[in-house]
Amino acid sequence: MLSIPQATVDTATKHLRDILSLAIEHQTPHAALVVSDAHCDLAVALTQAYRNCLPEDCFIDFDAVSPEEILAAIDQLSPDDLVVLIQSTSFRLEAFRIRIELFKRSLKVIEHPHLSRMPGIEALHYIDSLAYDPAYYRDVGHALKERIDRAQSGVLDSGGERLVFASAFEPAKLNVGDYRDMKNVGGQFPIGEVFTEARDLESVNGRVRIFIFGDTSFAINRPEKPITLIVTGGRVSGVVDSTPEFDQVLANIRADEGEIWVRELGFGMNRTFTSDRTVSDIGTFERMCGIHLSLGAKHMYNKPQIRRASARHHVDVFAITEAVYLDDHVVFQNGAWAPF
Repeated sequence: MLSIPQATVDTATKHLRDILSLAIEHQTPHAALVVSDAHCDLAVALTQAYRNCLPEDCFIDFDAVSPEEILAAIDQLSPDDLVVLIQSTSFRLEAFRIRIELFKRSLKVIEHPHLSRMPGIEALHYIDSLAYDPAYYRDVGHALKERIDRAQSGVLDSGGERLVFASAFEPAKLNVGDYRDMKNVGGQFPIGEVFTEARDLESVNGRVRIFIFGDTSFAINRPEKPITLIVTGGRVSGVVDSTPEFDQVLANIRADEGEIWVRELGFGMNRTFTSDRTVSDIGTFERMCGIHLSLGAKHMYNKPQIRRASARHHVDVFAITEAVYLDDHVVFQNGAWAPF
């Protein structure tokens, strides 16, 4: 029996209907294919919500058919049709890299992966995080990008510690459900992030307090007290109040990469997730309203100091975010993105 209340399924239906119409802009005569499993309550609830939204479209139980049947159903789709993937873990179709291949076919994609990592109350948080407010995401998201792209410096105040970015930033990327100027439509949900990194990685110096980090199982780990990272020349040079689990994360990065770069500067926008309202899956919690950074050499921007082929780690850490400054302008305070 589904433990998620019917009222919550109704809420999910509303949120998904908004995503389909406002973000993805899915409409007839385009078809939709929903591939799902039933290994956790959240997957079952989302599947029912999509049935409410797409009653005439094709639904496939991933465990009830062969991979060949799923690929055959995908082959029947036309450009601008939609594929929805509802995954308790992550679907594997032999060598078929699902999202990449779907985008190559000009199909729209909505992915909901790793749902089994978010049981109980976390499933309700996840459903709340699917709410799509285009006025907030698009207006604030584009304003943030514009401010980031012209800034010459930045400061992250994590409550008594300051991390200084004495550099301009790479052109910011948007994950705000606005695909009008993008080649591919869709991606992993929930959404809500603008991200960049320092153009000069070695210009990043100072200290930052983090309250959650991604552990070796891709789950959030909250230490009893915040961990302080000391950053020198864009690399972690020291740690205060570490834990054995965080030490292991750092050791893994050092073993593979020799040093620990601080790369991504992520401006999370999803107001469902806060320091007190969390989900265990790191890829979902990454949208938390506030700042997250990545440790390790792996990120999407090319840098002369880093060979992409040898970059293996991208570990998200979440900063206590008292305030964020771009140049001298406050863009985050009191738990929210400031008016622009």
